[in-house]
Amino acid sequence: MCLFVTLAQRKNIGYNSHKDIQKRNKGVSCHMCYDDNARPPLPPSEAGAAHGEDIVLEAADGNRFAAYAAQPGKPTGAQILIFPDVRGLHQFYKELALRFAEIGITAVAIDYFGRTAGIGSRDDSFEYMPHVQQIRLETFFADVAAALAYLRSGEGAHRSTFTVGFCMGGTLSFLSGTQDFGFAGVIGFYAGVTRDFGGRGTLLEQAHKIRYPVLGLFGGADPNIPISAVQRFDEVLDEAGVEHEMVIYPGAPHSFFDRRAVEFADVSADAWQHVLSFIAAHT
Repeated sequence: MCLFVTLAQRKNIGYNSHKDIQKRNKGVSCHMCYDDNARPPLPPSEAGAAHGEDIVLEAADGNRFAAYAAQPGKPTGAQILIFPDVRGLHQFYKELALRFAEIGITAVAIDYFGRTAGIGSRDDSFEYMPHVQQIRLETFFADVAAALAYLRSGEGAHRSTFTVGFCMGGTLSFLSGTQDFGFAGVIGFYAGVTRDFGGRGTLLEQAHKIRYPVLGLFGGADPNIPISAVQRFDEVLDEAGVEHEMVIYPGAPHSFFDRRAVEFADVSADAWQHVLSFIAAHT
């Protein structure tokens, strides 16, 4: 089901951040979703304490890659893997992991580039495209398996596991849903549905293989992801009998889920509630 969400309180807002986002993304084939100044549009929660730390995980093939683990003070029955945008792991996703943990959801955000860029920290100057071009689904899935082993150790073995990704990470979140990972659901923000990763086919071509419930969140004014492509994704999932919901926010750009995009604060709040409701419904 495609749901177009129009929020009345957006009628008297400005568009400076919208223009900044469009300018940043203009003309880039695999654009940066979030720069170093981006932050999740979610204030720290007073519901519970959380602890986060940088960790290094190792895949079955020996690849060592960076990750960030956020542990809640009072865990619930859910945990989540976070897949970043094209820049890999950076501060936006570490803070997002903490926001999940503060409401009781154990979270691990992973990096993609251990094989090609090592495990050191990076800033906006990082030339990510040569590394993005070397991503292969087989090795990405090996890293996912390692992150899952970490999450599911101890008490995590009894929790429902979800994924959430942004931009390229949204696509990878949905593609991970084609594998036997035992997820409770897969979530993607502004996922590219027509990109081919490693010659395995586009998300549209593989969507019928998804095994778990799907939540997709898209900006209706995203120049990189046509609404028609999202609607086709919706149709393919319908045809395959995959439980899903596609939420499209008219007027919202790519990477609207950003604290600086104050004119889309209500859109971000609604998207966050969709995420939490989806997790609650499938835990």
